[in-house]
Amino acid sequence: MTGDRNETWVIPMTASSTAGYALQVDHVTKRYGKHAVVDDLSFTVPPGRVTGFLGPNGSGKSTTMKILLDLAAADAGRATIGGRRYRELPDPARTVGAIVESDAFHPGRSGYNHLRILAEATGIPKTRIDEILEQVGLAGAAGRRAGAYSLGMRQRLGLAAALLGDPAVLVLDEPGNGLDPQGIRALRDLLRGHAADGGTVFVSSHLLSEVEHLADDVIVINEGRLVTHGALAELQQSASLVRTANPVPLAAVLEQAGATTETEDDDGLIVRGMAIDEIGERAFTNGFVLRELSPHAGSLEELFLNWTTKPTQEGTQP
Repeated sequence: MTGDRNETWVIPMTASSTAGYALQVDHVTKRYGKHAVVDDLSFTVPPGRVTGFLGPNGSGKSTTMKILLDLAAADAGRATIGGRRYRELPDPARTVGAIVESDAFHPGRSGYNHLRILAEATGIPKTRIDEILEQVGLAGAAGRRAGAYSLGMRQRLGLAAALLGDPAVLVLDEPGNGLDPQGIRALRDLLRGHAADGGTVFVSSHLLSEVEHLADDVIVINEGRLVTHGALAELQQSASLVRTANPVPLAAVLEQAGATTETEDDDGLIVRGMAIDEIGERAFTNGFVLRELSPHAGSLEELFLNWTTKPTQEGTQP
């Protein structure tokens, strides 16, 4: 892979790129045949924050992003960028930068020529091409055929294309795929800097440990429907740890009242969907002696598995 091992990708922010564009998905449904890939899905992605978009394979993430970018048509509902459909934006290339398909280039063209064609089509100065190639670590490979690039280099070329117009909005499907640790760190710094300057960042990833470092907010879908959404820090604190000599019957009591539970060692329960005060009150009322009752900050991986291995209920909180 080409690039400085201690690289930093810095994308200069202009007045246009700091404009606030919220992304709105409003009751969107998309079917292929009888199967609903996206099912009455609604959420908002605010500017000024990094929003992670999570879900298992086949959950509808890529389809949702394509609908947002007018690359697929919704059967119902509406997806907008700053209140407009993508096709209605006056200057889409300078408003939205996107990665939604891998290898979205002609393999016989050089990396430079791929970006040159995009720049000519959208009225972006050619001087920007050299700038962005340098910034994503591809300057030394700009003249090589893109089809001969490694996976990580192809990903960098996709990022260069997305960033070419210095857009306010970034919609990126698995942008860290194939990047080495230095590249992932540089990507993280770039995206967080973009959001800090007022940009909108909407990024899907299966690298949950990286999302945990990157995202301010998360949106989780499963089977095309919303599972949960909100500030990641708050979601991670939304569970409680209970220790008691009789965890199984206590779990039954709490689940009957609407909580979800999972075992922790021999005497513990992780409880979600119920306030910590209510857990204590129900335990006391039913005669359980608690050895511990405390907030539980789960890892994103732990939360993700809990969210996506249970039946989907739209808009539920963990």
